[in-house]
Amino acid sequence: MAAMSAVTFASGKRARGRYAALMHEPRDTRAIIIGAGMSGLLAAIRLKRHGVDGFVILEKSAGIGGTWRDNAYPGCACDVPSHLYSYSIAPNPRWSRMFAGQPEILAYFERQADARGLDAHLRLDTEVVRADFDEADNCWTVTAVDGRTWRAPVLIVATGQLNRINIPDIPGRDTFAGAQFHTARWGVSVDLAGKRVGVIGTGASAIQVVPGIVDRVGHLTVFQRSPPWIVPREDRAFAPRTRVLFAWLPLLRRAFRWLIWRKLEATWPAIGAPGSSKAHEMEALARDHLKAQVPDPALRAKLEPDFPIGCKRTLLSDDYYPALTRRRTDLETRAIAAIEPDGARLTDGELIPLDVLIWATGFASHGFVAPIEITGPHGSLARAWGRGAVAYRGTTVAGFPNLFLLYGPNTNLGHNSIIFMVEQQMRYALPAILKLARGEAARIEVTREAQETYNRALQQRLLTTAWAGGCDSWYKTGGGIMPNNWGSDTRAFARMMRRFDADAYEIA
Repeated sequence: MAAMSAVTFASGKRARGRYAALMHEPRDTRAIIIGAGMSGLLAAIRLKRHGVDGFVILEKSAGIGGTWRDNAYPGCACDVPSHLYSYSIAPNPRWSRMFAGQPEILAYFERQADARGLDAHLRLDTEVVRADFDEADNCWTVTAVDGRTWRAPVLIVATGQLNRINIPDIPGRDTFAGAQFHTARWGVSVDLAGKRVGVIGTGASAIQVVPGIVDRVGHLTVFQRSPPWIVPREDRAFAPRTRVLFAWLPLLRRAFRWLIWRKLEATWPAIGAPGSSKAHEMEALARDHLKAQVPDPALRAKLEPDFPIGCKRTLLSDDYYPALTRRRTDLETRAIAAIEPDGARLTDGELIPLDVLIWATGFASHGFVAPIEITGPHGSLARAWGRGAVAYRGTTVAGFPNLFLLYGPNTNLGHNSIIFMVEQQMRYALPAILKLARGEAARIEVTREAQETYNRALQQRLLTTAWAGGCDSWYKTGGGIMPNNWGSDTRAFARMMRRFDADAYEIA
């Protein structure tokens, strides 16, 4: 209750501050941050810590938190332990459990914004539609859907990779008579009690929402296209004494965080070296987990993946398989031919009657900044990315001066914490951002040669990973390019991002 009250109070302050700010909105500022999720808040925190107070954060939603505000479905939690999925500069010794749930994670980000006075910088309910670079003064002009504009020499785009929902275009989808919604747009007003519910998808959100709703529904049908590899989550609550020790002994807390990072880092060879001993070890762990939790051999056969581990995202769960063994649950592996008013029609002609349809079908991850139209001196970013999104070290783009991306192309992971990656990006980009914000440089742009050399090597490295294997996943484009994931472990990324390599840039 205390955490909920704090969030409500913070939201009220934010609303009052927002309306007051709109009355005296300055046109010019030193930096513009698009997005108030994990990455955008981190950028703001780092700017303030280095004395840059003239910036705005433009956020399309009514509150901060990004994906942790959007995804509020039952069972939603992070698949990285919370002591690592948090800012290194803002540890939280009082996480309630190893894998905190969505409300607790959102409250953490709310506290960071409140503690660092970010309210005055936030412009909520502000959807950005375009950003244009003006060569006359080397500034970006950012325009919101309501016509308001901001200008600054620095543009930081922190919209992330997973913010635009993906719903397959199955014939008849719009004819369904019952309620339907995506997990990232959870229908809180829809009562599932006693209803026949269908969940389409078996990815990261599905394996959380299925156990989260199975006790509420009358009957649950899970529509599976391909089964994922699932390893034990091993979640547990922290005892009050443990949380006190984490608060009193910072060294213990830092050691625990390092141990989590090291344990996750040790799983990289399962992705980076398909067929390696680590890959076989992880597959054996997943098969043992499946066998222990699903005694029915027929059901177990439907849940056995037919691709190497790592090719698609490897998932963590202790309760998904048990939810599928419940008498009120059916796992449907036949394909859906069409959606009809009363349910889902399968390719063999059978109709599965449904009252509610839940799309657990992930996100359109290859657009990155889309649908924002970003235009540099030589054209749009959409055109430059016509064959796939590319950036230099995931952070800067040739042809787009003074633009910095956080959680940009090829910074996603399959084995460790994204916050770790974004912190390395901010460490790398901060010297350049500060130069521009303080007026010590007018224009900083990565060279095309540096970007092409970097991405050529990166894509070659990605071809040797499990992500290049024989399965379909959101990690790859139709042309075989892999624009989302980093091609090595996080230690290698941190080494690469240790310093800003000015020789790869044109600086004026």
